[in-house]
Amino acid sequence: MKIAISGKGGVGKTTLSAFLVRWFADQGKSVLAIDADPDANLGNALGVVGASEIPPITAMKDLIAERTESVPGSFGGFFKMNPKVDDLPEKVAVPCGDRIRLMIMGGVKKGGTGCVCPESVLLKNLVHHLILRRDEVVVMDMEAGVEHLGRGTARAVSALITVVEPGRRSVETALRIRRLASDIGLSKLFVVGNKIRNGKDREFLENLLPEFQFLGFLPFDEQIIEADLNGAFASNVSSETRDSLEAIARKLSSMHTAQE
Repeated sequence: MKIAISGKGGVGKTTLSAFLVRWFADQGKSVLAIDADPDANLGNALGVVGASEIPPITAMKDLIAERTESVPGSFGGFFKMNPKVDDLPEKVAVPCGDRIRLMIMGGVKKGGTGCVCPESVLLKNLVHHLILRRDEVVVMDMEAGVEHLGRGTARAVSALITVVEPGRRSVETALRIRRLASDIGLSKLFVVGNKIRNGKDREFLENLLPEFQFLGFLPFDEQIIEADLNGAFASNVSSETRDSLEAIARKLSSMHTAQE
């Protein structure tokens, strides 16, 4: 099962990613947690000690140079477009307890409309391998877009989940992600409403996103904010929050089983 989670910064996508990683591991699955957001926080959300010290792949200049046959720090020139990546999960992913490993992608500095550079080529090939070749659960916490995905991987994604909160900027981000996903043929789109205070908040999201399939709604929970401030896994959430999170995880699991 391959799950990609996106959304505007601050909406709670990393919290959802961390919970799904832990939930699938608790079900006995081997889980690869991928932090593909340049503002890397998934390690902290999982409660990994020293998460901020884990180097991202884009900072591993020697590795990038070796795999792409490029020169570190150089611009232009030739480099390999199909570098070897199948061994990287074992080489660079950090064990995080039983059945969970964490891999931090890192950001690529972009100029103009994009970047065709050794770093981005390595990441694209790695994501392609993770989605198409790895026989395990992959949960990918992404930035507000689908930059790491391509046409070759879109059909293999079990679910692209956009996390939204009651607010027009969050809704606009969800609509933009939907357009980007459509461009690459990614059709398994879902939404999770977060920070829901009352029925009015839920109605607001449902009215502005009528064409989206909602996996569930998560209540506003102070414990999630506290966990984020402490760099810990949000284990002490309310029973309502936990029930809602588990319901979302079970839906994803049952949908994947039905697809198989």
